[in-house]
Amino acid sequence: MYTRSLGVNGPTSSAIGLGCMGMSDFYGPSDRSESIATLRAALDANVTLLDTGDFYGMGHNEMLISEAIQNRPRDQIILSVKFGAQRDPGGKWVGFDGRPAAVKTALAYTLKRLGTDHIDIYRPARLDPNVPIEDTVGAIAEMVKAGHVRHIGLSEVGSETIRRAASVHPICDLQIEYSLFSRGIEASILPTCRTLGICITAYGVLSRGLISDRWSKDKITPGDFRSYSPRFQGENLEKNLKLLEPIRMIAGAKGATLAQIAIVWVLSRGKDIVPVIGARHRQSLAESLAALDVILSSNDLLAIETALPKGIAAGSRYTETQMAHLDSERG
Repeated sequence: MYTRSLGVNGPTSSAIGLGCMGMSDFYGPSDRSESIATLRAALDANVTLLDTGDFYGMGHNEMLISEAIQNRPRDQIILSVKFGAQRDPGGKWVGFDGRPAAVKTALAYTLKRLGTDHIDIYRPARLDPNVPIEDTVGAIAEMVKAGHVRHIGLSEVGSETIRRAASVHPICDLQIEYSLFSRGIEASILPTCRTLGICITAYGVLSRGLISDRWSKDKITPGDFRSYSPRFQGENLEKNLKLLEPIRMIAGAKGATLAQIAIVWVLSRGKDIVPVIGARHRQSLAESLAALDVILSSNDLLAIETALPKGIAAGSRYTETQMAHLDSERG
């Protein structure tokens, strides 16, 4: 397993991380035993970065990870946790809370569910518009000083917010969507992170499974995020699938899968970028990790850029309402 540094002040991570959200939420029913097996297979393959959120299944995801990592050396695992998103018993989103007291309370529950004495990277899932980012990061910094958190990360915030947060405490990474279909960070956010020595932990690398050979609209089940995602609707979906045909041909010539090409492309964008792959099954995990053996030449990368220029994807990455909550969309 290759490694990459999570920022100038962060830990050394496997070059690919495992995003655990889908094992508990947002993509329809999941198989608990397969989820546990996938987590353990990732650890066996020296994947060290496990990403979760306390609101994934309202704590279910953290407890799942806790079970999977039992009897594993804690110092060989990087637990990355998002907090702050508020949900009611039915799962509906009801706001965000980045107040200092809420930060510390959320952390206390997370430590208990994960069965650990510290979180390696703790981050607000979104910017709370009612709380200065300095206050939220300051509260996490107090938890760093107390030994409950090792590093501070951010998620889906723009350049100004990143700078303000970094003025309070070093930030090791920014978790944000980045893929062949989502390249908005390249204009301002990525340069800002590089100036400050902040790594990008990229999620949505396969555009929620759209950039893969396994995609099938017939597999969408009730509760699946993609059933209302703009890129998966009607003409948008048809256009996006057609856009991928040249990439599929490149994959075929390389003896690779479409998903592997998508992962390698993100890896090629810089050693300060770590793809976080949302594999829910061991087969998907194995395919993703095999991307590390795929080599794209400069001509291959040029062909990919020509076929999929920035901004060509049809449809936004979230619904209009969700996009309005993304500080990152403001640059």
